[in-house]
Amino acid sequence: MSAFVGKYTADLLKKAKYMATPGKGILAADDSTGTIGKRLSSINVENTETNCQALRQLLFSTADALPFLSGVILVEETLFQSTLDGQPFVDLLNGSCVIPGIMVDEGIVELAGTADETTMQGLDGFAAICAKY
Repeated sequence: MSAFVGKYTADLLKKAKYMATPGKGILAADDSTGTIGKRLSSINVENTETNCQALRQLLFSTADALPFLSGVILVEETLFQSTLDGQPFVDLLNGSCVIPGIMVDEGIVELAGTADETTMQGLDGFAAICAKY
């Protein structure tokens, strides 16, 4: 095993152990545009990038919640967003000892020839997607 692979594996194991810390959890903030739109419309808020950003800022900056999080799953849009004062969400999370991650699948679709069973799509390009991030 090369030194690079060994270091990469050690780092991955360290992060996995941290994310499984007792008393901590992972926040799935990976709502697609459609899903977050449904959440916002339920409180009569328009589904705009600004409103989505404000909601995510609220989630990521709630001080009493952060000590209980070990990780947050983001969508690509959120990965590159910042707080209203310009701090990247990724930096905010890292600074609070919360590991940011990204959802890399392309959603769930009905599996052909089944009785409403579903499958996740997009994993066939998983290596290329991971390299992107």
